[in-house]
Amino acid sequence: MTLLLRDVVDVLERLYPPRTAQSWDQVGLVTGDPAQPVERILLALDPTLDVIDEARSTGVDLLITHHPLLMRGIHSVATTTAKGASVTGLVVADIALYVAHTNADVAQSGVSEALAAAAGLTDTRPLSLVEEQPLGRVGRLASPMTLGSFAAALYAALPAAAAGLRVSGPADATVETVAVLGGAGDDQFEAVRASGADVYVTADLRHHPALEAREESRGGPPYLVDAGHWSSEAVWLPTLRDALTSALRVDIDISTVRTDPWTFTVGATPAGGMP
Repeated sequence: MTLLLRDVVDVLERLYPPRTAQSWDQVGLVTGDPAQPVERILLALDPTLDVIDEARSTGVDLLITHHPLLMRGIHSVATTTAKGASVTGLVVADIALYVAHTNADVAQSGVSEALAAAAGLTDTRPLSLVEEQPLGRVGRLASPMTLGSFAAALYAALPAAAAGLRVSGPADATVETVAVLGGAGDDQFEAVRASGADVYVTADLRHHPALEAREESRGGPPYLVDAGHWSSEAVWLPTLRDALTSALRVDIDISTVRTDPWTFTVGATPAGGMP
């Protein structure tokens, strides 16, 4: 029996219901005919030009990404822009694109749960409710450890990125309760403090919100770990592959393209602190 795009979409929307996406988000089918056959699927965090080229070169019928291609309105799909070249490349190659974004963030088999698992957390609960959806997770480590050891273990568990992890707090501080939120999370500091977390793992921490959060803590917990946007969310892709594989008979690959925009760092300070 031929697997159709609509069959895959049905499975995706059971796993990650579009109604659970945030009101500002753009999720669902972006390109493709629901009646077209699907024999090969590629999973990626971002629908970049390189990822689309990979999909074309490997004969993919469906590309599933976490981040939307068309978050904001555009007025042209001419190939003179990256967005236009992306849409044109997908359509010309007859590749469907499906996006599961904030609806995948909040799901039981979603991004936050995958990040919590990578952090070694048990007994997880939502960090906060946003638009009645459970954003982020809070859980406990199997046993207390130092912040330095926790950061090192988390780094080893996440997809490697050039920037590594940024940590705010003393390396020898003890941590046990951990809050996590994949992607940008510096709007959740109040919820993190209320959760009693010793450390908060998220990404895209801006200078002023992070500095103010550390000032509020007076140097104590919650400490901060910026795991990078790409690493903190790409950790979910194997979970997505497993969920789809259990429901569908189709070839599924994870993109080999690292869409983290950073390529190298200079002068990073080791866990021991500034010389």
